[in-house]
Parts: sequence; structure tokens; C-alpha cells
Amino acid sequence: MASRATAIPGDLLAEIFLRLPDPADLARVSATCPIFRRLTTDRSFLRRYRKLHPPPFLGFVDKRKAFHPAQVPHPSAPAARAVALAADFSFSFLPSPARSWVIQDVRDGRVLLLDRDSLELTGHGVFTDLAVCDPLYRQYLLLPSVPDALAASVEDPPSPMHFCEPFLVPPSEEGELGEETAFRVMWMAQYATKLAVFDFSSSTGQWRVTSSKFWSDLFPTEVMSKVWPGSRILKVRRYVYGCFYWVTGWANMIELDIGKMEFSITDFIPREWVLRNAAIVEAGEGRHGMIFPENHTGYSFSSDLRYTIRRNNGQGSSQWQMEMPISIPLGYRYNMVGETGKHLVLEMTKEKYQRQDFEYFSLDVKTLRMERVCESKCGISRPQRYTNFPPSLLSSPTVSSGMKKGAVEEMLEQGAQVLQAESS
Repeated sequence: MASRATAIPGDLLAEIFLRLPDPADLARVSATCPIFRRLTTDRSFLRRYRKLHPPPFLGFVDKRKAFHPAQVPHPSAPAARAVALAADFSFSFLPSPARSWVIQDVRDGRVLLLDRDSLELTGHGVFTDLAVCDPLYRQYLLLPSVPDALAASVEDPPSPMHFCEPFLVPPSEEGELGEETAFRVMWMAQYATKLAVFDFSSSTGQWRVTSSKFWSDLFPTEVMSKVWPGSRILKVRRYVYGCFYWVTGWANMIELDIGKMEFSITDFIPREWVLRNAAIVEAGEGRHGMIFPENHTGYSFSSDLRYTIRRNNGQGSSQWQMEMPISIPLGYRYNMVGETGKHLVLEMTKEKYQRQDFEYFSLDVKTLRMERVCESKCGISRPQRYTNFPPSLLSSPTVSSGMKKGAVEEMLEQGAQVLQAESS
């Protein structure tokens, strides 16, 4: 194969490899010979390939720092096995004791972690050390602390900070983060008198304040007067169509448009659906969808999910039209344990009274196809979808190196060999 490849121009080979539909196939090609590997790990080639082929879904990351790879018969099972071999989801390569790092968010093959041992209460709030990691390449970038002067610019003299939450920001559709090594992290800080967002860009390496709003501009005074001092007002975070949403203690939602970087109250979701822990999803054509269980709380046994789509931009529940129920396999009880806007994660078990042998399914909102991903004896704590290209496809690190290059390449090579063996 290698001798024949030398007779074919490299640009023609690249065009052929671009048409491989599965990134796992490209990984196998990369492991075939040095010529193919050099072509398929070229940065310009990979940039073109990623535009044509989204990274495959490989499994779930556990809050307890474990990777649960997709299992047979899931189509990503071979690539997931290779990643499980090559990656380090215990994050042992991070500085300071590994046990002090806590997973905060997972997106685009990167994991955001917080160092509990660095917890510090200052006059301007509670901030800790953050690290953005690439577990596949075992590399990391420690983020700088939020400067005191920047925090003071939000509110001086400061009011007590009740809660702060860091999370990764999805790239914009316009390609704002087109460079594959770029990323953004936000701190959403909940003060006693206002909300504020601190925004970190890897392109500048600096924090900035991108949005702040007084609670009094969002809620009536009589509502805020009922809030217990120090209580957390914002609850669950969701992301749909370029906006983050948080459920409040009053069963309405605060929206943060990351394009405009503006906070606002949104009431397009009926209160009763918010109370039922409904998932917000992207229904296509810019429309919002809602998926919620038949029952109000806990597990539902052998019952369907309800799916409704907002037909236009009108106000009120009359603009929501119920779709066909989403059928749950008979004999299972389920719990909605995660969502990404385009996918819903369901935890299921056949045991009616004993929570054993958990099975995890991913529901594609666009096709309403439910696919079994994996199972776990002890369950997955707050599962988050992990997508990435299989070993040997990343020619350069997505974050700064925290491990010797030779050791990384050796483990990626082992993963590529797994993919090669799967195709034999």
C-alpha cells in the first residue's frame, strides 16, 4: 500500500481522505503508513476535515472523573475503546493533588476543572483556580485568576457573592473560534445585588467583564424582598441557539445571549413545564422544543416522554403544539439526566425498586432516534457527552502541554492500533 501511495500525488490523496465518512476510518488510514500519517495529521487537512465531518460522540464523562465509552453495538464503540486507552480522565497530569480537581463542564473534547483547594474568599467574591484540559492528549492550560481590580469594577464597594459558576462557551456559528486551539470560559457570578459575567478568551489570555445587571432590573422589588440572604437564585444551566438559560427559584428563566452579552427574563416557557424539569432543545429552523416526563418528579416507569415545539415567536402557551409522544422501551423506567440542546441523555433501569444495571441512552432531537450508549453498575454521576476525533487525528494540542510529547504519541499510537485491529 505504501509503495503504491508514493505514485499518487499528495493533494489527490488528501482529497480522497477528506471523503472518508467516519473519523475512525481516517484514524485507521493514519496508522497504515508514514506517508498517510503525515497527510492526515497535517493541520490544514484536519481543519478541512473537521468542517466536513463533526467529531463523533464517544461516550460520557462522569463527574467523578471517569470515562464511560460507547459500547457495542453503538457505531462509535471501536473509536471509544481507543480513546479510553489513550486518554487520562483521572487528570493525573494536572499539578497539585488530582483529588482536588472537580469537573465543571465538558465541551468539544475539552474539560473544564476547578481546584477546590484553591478556594479563596476575597472582598470581591469567591474564585478558584481553573484548568482547561485535553484528556486525550493529557495536556492542560491553567487559567489566570480573575484580577481583583476587574472584580472591583463590577461592584465597589462589593456586596456578598452568593454563587459563581464557571463553564465553557460553544463556538459561534460564524466561526468566532475557528482556530481549533481557541476557547472561551465564563464565570457567572451571582452577587447579592446583581449578576455579572467574567469572560476569558484563550486568544488574549485575559479576563474581561462582558455583562452585568442588577436584580432590580430583572425582578420586581417585592419578589427580591422574599429572597433569603445568601440563597442561590439561579439553578440549572442550559444552552440552546446561542443562549444560556438558568431556571430561577420562581420557575421562570433568565436568558444570557452570548452574541449580545445581555441578560433578560424570558417567559416563553410555561411555568408548569419549568416545574416539571423540562429539557429545552433545538427543534430545528430556529424553533425551541421542550421535552418533559409524564410524571412530575423522579423516575417514570414504562411511560412516554412528551415533546412540544414552539411554532413561532408569539407569546403564551397557545403557541406550543404537542408532538407525538417519545416512546420509552417497555419494562424500563427512566430519568432525564442531561441535555445539550441537540441531544437528551436518559438513564434507564429494568429494576423497578433497585437501582442496578443502569443503561444510558442518547436521544437525537432532530430524528427522535433513541440509541443505547453504554451501561454502568454504579451509575454515572451527572453524565456529560464527550465528542472528539479518535487517536492520531489531532496533530497539535488543543491546550498547552502538560506531558512529554513522546509519551503522548506512544499512547495515541496504542489507540490507533486498537482501531486498526477492529477493522481486521
